[in-house]
Amino acid sequence: MAAYSDRDGFIWMDGKLQPWREANVHILTHALHYASSVFEGERCYDGKIFRGRDHSARLLKSGELIDMDIPYSVDEIEAAKAEVLKADNWDNAYIRAVAWRGAGEDMGVASKRNPVRMAIAAWEWGSYYGDAKMKGAKLDIAKWKRPSPETAPSQAKAAGLYMICTMSKHAAEAKGCSDAMMFDYRGYVAEATGANMFFVKDGEVHTPLPDCFLNGLTRQTVIGMLKDKQIKVHERHIMPEELEGFQQCWLTGTAAEVTPVGQIGDYNFEVGAMARDVAESYEKLVRA
Repeated sequence: MAAYSDRDGFIWMDGKLQPWREANVHILTHALHYASSVFEGERCYDGKIFRGRDHSARLLKSGELIDMDIPYSVDEIEAAKAEVLKADNWDNAYIRAVAWRGAGEDMGVASKRNPVRMAIAAWEWGSYYGDAKMKGAKLDIAKWKRPSPETAPSQAKAAGLYMICTMSKHAAEAKGCSDAMMFDYRGYVAEATGANMFFVKDGEVHTPLPDCFLNGLTRQTVIGMLKDKQIKVHERHIMPEELEGFQQCWLTGTAAEVTPVGQIGDYNFEVGAMARDVAESYEKLVRA
């Protein structure tokens, strides 16, 4: 595939469609230097964005959490997404909405006088973890930890919070893994670099409590599905030594969808019936 900067199509930017290659920003854009940026990843299935309005609302909340007022409403963002999908003729696509502080009068840490800008792009993106949906993803264990909520606004989907995720995933890929599992600042199991985690033990599901990392929309959807299936779900702190006792594991996220995990470090997991059922049920739900 061509580089993301060199493709045909259109990107919605600051209220209007721009040819893909012309949707650029200045080198002194504040977000490039100080990570003053928030984003959303969404998927469109058969012409319908799954939980699109929830994503748009979270984008605005993320902006608020990093002291950045995004100058668009949920309705305006939804209309812009529809415009992009129509312009690029997508029925099934990944959608990236991003808002950031642009270039302006400020070039220090403070940037109140700089405009808040926004863009939306869409492209085709298959399985995030390749064939892992069949045989289970292989995860490394990251050396970096999710920070305390007193350190960063952990419920914001903010660009700066992904720096340690990029570093952790690079280290994992160098070892032949698809991703890395991260602990939090207290040593509890937290999440993967871009996905939430679920574990199965004796027919019940355990998932880390999202008190210092993002409570993903896919995570929330899957918990609702499990409860509808009368499966008990424990949202709690999980200690590292508990990994040995879990039989199954899967990841959830917009990009990851529902992806079974076969291995985390030295711990192995079965790609079992529950993991497969949840993945299949989710696939049916998003296309309903």
